[in-house]
Amino acid sequence: MAPDPIRLEIIRHALVAAAEEMSVTVWRTSRSSVVREILDYSTCVFDAKGRSVAQAARMPVHLNSMPSCLADILAGPFPLESWEDGDVVVTNDPYAGGQHLPDIQTFKPVFEAGRLVAIAGILVHHLDVGGGAPGSYYAQATEIFHEGFRIPPLKLVERGRRNEAVIQLLLRNSREPENVGGDFASQLAALDVGVANLQRLARRWGADTLQAAADAILDQSEAAMRRAIAAMPDGSWSFTDHVDDDGIEDRPLAIRATLTVAGDRIAVDLAGSSPQAAGPVNCTLNMTSSAVICGVMMAIGADIPANAGCYRPIAISAPPGTVVNARSPAPVANRMATGHRIVNTVMGAFAAALPGQIPAAYYGVSYAYAVGTTRADGRRQVYFDLECGGWGGHPDADGASAFSCGFHNISSSPVEMIEATYPVRFLRYGLAPDTGGAGYRRGGTGLERSFEVTAPEGRLAANLDRFKFAPYGLEGGRPGATGRLEVRRVGGAWQPLPSKVAGLPLAAGDAVRLVTSGGGGWGDPARREPERIADDLADGYVSR
Repeated sequence: MAPDPIRLEIIRHALVAAAEEMSVTVWRTSRSSVVREILDYSTCVFDAKGRSVAQAARMPVHLNSMPSCLADILAGPFPLESWEDGDVVVTNDPYAGGQHLPDIQTFKPVFEAGRLVAIAGILVHHLDVGGGAPGSYYAQATEIFHEGFRIPPLKLVERGRRNEAVIQLLLRNSREPENVGGDFASQLAALDVGVANLQRLARRWGADTLQAAADAILDQSEAAMRRAIAAMPDGSWSFTDHVDDDGIEDRPLAIRATLTVAGDRIAVDLAGSSPQAAGPVNCTLNMTSSAVICGVMMAIGADIPANAGCYRPIAISAPPGTVVNARSPAPVANRMATGHRIVNTVMGAFAAALPGQIPAAYYGVSYAYAVGTTRADGRRQVYFDLECGGWGGHPDADGASAFSCGFHNISSSPVEMIEATYPVRFLRYGLAPDTGGAGYRRGGTGLERSFEVTAPEGRLAANLDRFKFAPYGLEGGRPGATGRLEVRRVGGAWQPLPSKVAGLPLAAGDAVRLVTSGGGGWGDPARREPERIADDLADGYVSR
């Protein structure tokens, strides 16, 4: 029997609080900037059946896929009846429910009075897990074996006893063992915090009430999603966008989505997308499903609590052997290039279904780059960073500039902290004028981040996109500007680089400049009010 409405809301928010406290624990105790500053991690609470019921406000790309990863583990090597108190199951294998190798997922069961009452889950992006490039983003990878240390689903901790050999294997394969070791300890400690909070909830409300509340929470989200879908017209709409290339072959990769609405159900079919790529821009079906769900939620589900319930009315299909459902051992390190494009494509299909209600395309790529540096004393460090761009204009307002949310929802690393930690010096960090697409409602601007290396030597790895195919405009709006990456040798001029770079040598005084794409414009630019144009000029969003 479901709890009464007041008790149900108390339990719902208590479950969210448990997820948020795990999130805060990771943030406060982690070591590397990718976790502590960029906040590239996520935390989730699952019920005793392995269904996601609550999550912290972190990264949709993680949170939409962690339930599938756990489901694969439960259906495969570790069914629920094999979990014991004190166990921790770990994996980073993209072909066993994972994302890419730096994203290590851990799950810990919650027992109270000998009964399984919940599961705590945490995914953390670790700074470096080996492979062919600093940061484990090897743009020239042609199979997953090039990309780093691969962990199949296994029990890292069994009945409270930790398998330290697995951790040592991971650290021995990392270019940053101290930071990765600290972040991994943080991840395991945060699981314990989540378990303790969920045990308190089970003691307070009882295991039966907690499970009944989980059932009701999922049913409510499902009903809300069905209402949102039913409010749309029935029909079918298609949209196609492109990934620039895979970093190996200079050819675009099509991402095609067909959206079909029938009553209170929605189907998204990615047939027509390109075959899987030689380079590391491939997505597994789990990753693709995460992107599709994100696109659906952004289009019609903003007010729906995100959990496994709201996924039920959404059917997702993608042909095996394509870039959106790659077969092992295809490389996947830069899967976010395709993942963001799936979100853009799904949103484009929604724009056809709901004209005048959907924003133009956002920047659509995680601008991931890393510099492996060697200091004069021989000490090696990996400076890893992620950047964002401009959001698309929409009927009510201009797009946000240099703003991250949506699929990856990252934070900006303070340049002062980076300079104090790594041998780099920043030359400029700010908005990039004239990058937002023109429109009745202008697209947001991208940003520029340029820095020079102060170590005697370094190597640049970059996994970027949107250098050739700009974020689209809608309703007559213009596309946003494409991005660009450049290098300047000491005493020389800026020279263009491709969007995917593997191991470019750098010396002291060499500089790197990244300019990210702006968002697409919405509506006819001729309709833009003169006072808004004057403000754009005064504020530096445009130069003419």
